[in-house]
Amino acid sequence: MTDNQANSNYEELDVLIIGAGISGLGMAYKMKKERPYDSFAVIEARDNIGGTWDLFKYPGIRSDSDMYSFSYSFKPWTDREYVATGDRIMNYLEELTAEELLHHYIRFSQRVTKANWDSTAKRWFVTITRGNGTEYHIKTNFLSCCSGYYDYEEGHLPEWQGYNDYKGTIAHPQFWPKDLDYAGKKVVVIGSGATAVTVVPTMAMKAEKVTMVQRSPAYVVARPSRDKLFLALSKFLPKGLTNRIMRLKYTTMQQVTFLVSKKYPALVRKLVRRMNQQELKGAVDVDVHFKPKYNPWDQRMALVPDSDLFKLARAGKVGIETDEIEKFTKTGIKLKSGKELEADIIVPATGLKLQLWGKMDLTVDGNPVRGDNLTIYKGTMFSQVPNFLWVFGYTNSSWTLKAEVTYEYMIRLLNHMEENGYESAYPHLDDNADEAGSPVALQSGYILRSLHFLPKSGDSFPWRNNDLYMADWIAVKTAKIADGTMRFNDCSVLKGFHETKQTKVEPISKKSKAA
Repeated sequence: MTDNQANSNYEELDVLIIGAGISGLGMAYKMKKERPYDSFAVIEARDNIGGTWDLFKYPGIRSDSDMYSFSYSFKPWTDREYVATGDRIMNYLEELTAEELLHHYIRFSQRVTKANWDSTAKRWFVTITRGNGTEYHIKTNFLSCCSGYYDYEEGHLPEWQGYNDYKGTIAHPQFWPKDLDYAGKKVVVIGSGATAVTVVPTMAMKAEKVTMVQRSPAYVVARPSRDKLFLALSKFLPKGLTNRIMRLKYTTMQQVTFLVSKKYPALVRKLVRRMNQQELKGAVDVDVHFKPKYNPWDQRMALVPDSDLFKLARAGKVGIETDEIEKFTKTGIKLKSGKELEADIIVPATGLKLQLWGKMDLTVDGNPVRGDNLTIYKGTMFSQVPNFLWVFGYTNSSWTLKAEVTYEYMIRLLNHMEENGYESAYPHLDDNADEAGSPVALQSGYILRSLHFLPKSGDSFPWRNNDLYMADWIAVKTAKIADGTMRFNDCSVLKGFHETKQTKVEPISKKSKAA
């Protein structure tokens, strides 16, 4: 224990949860229900719950997963539409918070800035910084990081020639200008992912014309916003049972689609192409603008409810250009083909920037913890980091499915430690163990840009991240907590591990001005 820790006045908690988004609220609910005698708090840097759903305010923001699997299993989704708007998701989270009185546990406008694991005390010593700059300290047995993986302070913005010359309005989806009027305006949206296919049709409802500029196409699929099976079942079955049936349907569909895409990519590519041709009816050249260079589910497929993007493209309200940007001009952008696009508003829907652990200074016995030195264990803990759990949802399915698997594992781990009198637990990885690379199944740009600091995945269970819900669910429910990998009350090798395994990582090139 350091002198500062010994002399400071620390509030003591059993569990500290970082983040009050969909992951943190779910964790708080599980703690309240299944560990009611534990003391815990939720630290939230913003002044409201919701995380991503409170941050993003761009037009049309909505889920890109079905809400039967994206909602919590313990709070059924009852809306007729299963592709939900951001406002409805926020209402859903607010309902849970009010029903379960979770606001009593949340401390808003506070940020975890430092957390040091002390192997002697077998506790985390945490520094909390309030919005006014003052600090206080918490000593906790367990840290549960539910802060997501997006950097809320900065989005990804490529370096474009002439970016500062543009005289119109730049509206980054992550920092959407309040009360931006785009009625009757010419809009260019740069990007082809989930954000772009949401913003484009929504703005096209009011704008004069919206053009989506994509460097390369993505897989885009259309589905109805309402499910006929849900509409039928909800007429005579209880909400809970209806939700379980719908959850089973969509989790099965997600996993089958992912597995078939990986095993038979050519077949899935043909099926999606045929769907796109039927939707666009010749209005857009599918083989130019909807023919991705990568295989299905190498990146996340973009969902458009009720074919809104395709309908507006057929009507001429949405244009699509597949080309690289040569430069920004005073009045718009110039493509490498030589074509110029005038724009009153440019929306760079160019992706996210990732961060680890809410950007806190994480140390073990005073030694910095680097993500690139760690290997992920069961998709939720890290090699040689004690009493620390990271909620990282699926990127190829609904985020919340993996979050709930993680909640279950944490409760089992806490119960096991309590029953056996253990104060510390961490997964031990031998120095000669093989690493298989990224812990994330996708090869999206925001993942590839971040590989230099992300934790690694091993080549076999429990070090390999399955990214398959049923496999993870079975493993969490059936695998022993004391599996020979997890070490209890033994922190003897931690200091040496974190002192010696340090590598220098060069940052990504500096971005241009923030939007």
